[in-house]
Amino acid sequence: MKFIYQTWWKVVTVIVIVYTLIAGLLLGVPTMPILHETIRNTYFHVPMWMAMFTVFTISVYYSIKYLQTGKEEYDLIAVESANTGLFFFVIGLITGMLWARYTWGAFWSNDPKQNSAAIAFLLYCAYSVLRNSIDEEQKRAKISAIYNIFAFPIMIVLIMVLPRMTDSLHPGNGGNPAFGKLDMDNRMRMVLYPAFIAWSAMGVWIASVRYRIRLIEYKKNQIN
Repeated sequence: MKFIYQTWWKVVTVIVIVYTLIAGLLLGVPTMPILHETIRNTYFHVPMWMAMFTVFTISVYYSIKYLQTGKEEYDLIAVESANTGLFFFVIGLITGMLWARYTWGAFWSNDPKQNSAAIAFLLYCAYSVLRNSIDEEQKRAKISAIYNIFAFPIMIVLIMVLPRMTDSLHPGNGGNPAFGKLDMDNRMRMVLYPAFIAWSAMGVWIASVRYRIRLIEYKKNQIN
């Protein structure tokens, strides 16, 4: 956990995010029919999902660690990582809806990818509701940890697997290409790949700050 408290990676994260924001808006992009300039949304929409997957993975890892050890700190990391993941989930949905409005003609068109993402979002909202519905600390931590462990693979199936098994307008699904030679070039990769790393690091950073705040509150309540 010493890595979390170091400063250099946070500075690098901010620099790379600023670079991707500026380059994503100003650098050239492939000339694509229908997409046109909306292809720039790739720089913002997809990295949000990468950050979400990163912190959700951390959340599941520490849920498993909690069940193995019973350490309250692990439960706090798990819940704050999940909360951070929900934040990026919301941004991912919003940026996706904005892109859909200009390419598909509507914010929401009941595309399989959209519907699956909405179900996965509700799945994690239920995780938050579950935690808030149980008063006893150890019982709440154990039940929510078990739920979290099962929710993660279901979310993966909903977002990554099921849409690929049916027709979908979304790039990467239903035969539509994504991140290939047909819709990307090296100019985009120079922005998109650093954005993946930087926004994922930002997710870890946000989750670590939330965890430290929650840990202080927890220790304060223990003293009282």
